[in-house]
Amino acid sequence: MAIEGSKEKASRDRIRLGMVGGGEGAFIGAVHRLAARMDDQFEFVAGALSSTPAKAKRSGTALGLARDRVYSDFETMAIKEAAREDGIEAVAIVTPNHLHAPAARAFLDAGIHVICDKPLTTSLKDALDLQRRARKARKLLAVTYNYTGYPMVRHARQMVADGALGSLRVIQVEYPQDWLTEKLEATGQKQATWRADPKQSGVGGSLGDVGTHAYNLACFVSGLTLESLAADLSRFVPGRKLDDNAHVLLRFRGGAKGMLWTSQVSPGNENNLRLRLYGAKGGLEWHQEHPNQLLWSPYGEPTRVISRGTGAANAAAARMTRVPPGHPEGYLEGFANIYTEVAAAIRASRQRRRADPAVTFPTVADGARGVAFVEAAVKSSARNAAWVKLPRI
Repeated sequence: MAIEGSKEKASRDRIRLGMVGGGEGAFIGAVHRLAARMDDQFEFVAGALSSTPAKAKRSGTALGLARDRVYSDFETMAIKEAAREDGIEAVAIVTPNHLHAPAARAFLDAGIHVICDKPLTTSLKDALDLQRRARKARKLLAVTYNYTGYPMVRHARQMVADGALGSLRVIQVEYPQDWLTEKLEATGQKQATWRADPKQSGVGGSLGDVGTHAYNLACFVSGLTLESLAADLSRFVPGRKLDDNAHVLLRFRGGAKGMLWTSQVSPGNENNLRLRLYGAKGGLEWHQEHPNQLLWSPYGEPTRVISRGTGAANAAAARMTRVPPGHPEGYLEGFANIYTEVAAAIRASRQRRRADPAVTFPTVADGARGVAFVEAAVKSSARNAAWVKLPRI
């Protein structure tokens, strides 16, 4: 498998990784740490893991970091790590959204690669600023749209690129959840509290949290660029400050049309991300909750099931596959695939060369497009679902 071949003596040459956020009570920090180590590509050596010094110290100690590499704030961490001969080469930013931009700026300006959770920032202005800084520093800024790392997502993307579906006509994508059906943020639950707060989350609620995943996935697999949208955002739970449901009509460059639905108030849905693409020659369907199968429907023929790890899977899927068919492989492995692709790009950067063309991960430009999508949808909804054009990024 290509994943094995990409390790490049990783056991002796791990990339030194730091983390901002992800301490006590955090969910996504542990996911990133597991993903970074899954293919033995990174070594976690430093962190500013909480906004309070005492909690940051406890978190760093619990995770086995050296005392002098547990920091109380990311500004100090960026300066001190950049000055160390054995300082971090990359940092994972897993804070609430409002801290993504200042943390990323600090590390890019210190000459350190950045791996940032989505959405990239809470404003397009900040996202474009990070894009400029990354280019000036000649450093990577990856965004962990982790569903792009799933094997059958890569298979679908390659099929579209190879023309198996013909010209694309219709793209349907949805990401419903039910965990905010009641006003969970009022109970003090940490994950709900910051996501429902515009000061921490930004202008998008469900749209920014999971809608950006759906939007990114649709663009990643189709290879198309969104030209304009018309959005209807709702706040169904009384007193909620951000959207908890969104319906968005999509017009892509080249003529394809689509619809995106995102919701966190739909009982019976856990993480029900689903993508369907229809072209002149056939259709594809993929469900995140059943990630190892892809449904392929050539026009006029019976629907076929393509399974991960089998001979039916293409080379793009095989690169992302670790275990034999029939074994579950999904969320953590998808994250790990993004980290392993980023590791390959960092190693190429060390040698001042381009990474293998097969190496693919969401970039700062993808992150900026996600922020532009959220802002356009909010603007459209405020104008009674008027069509809004997206900027070219």
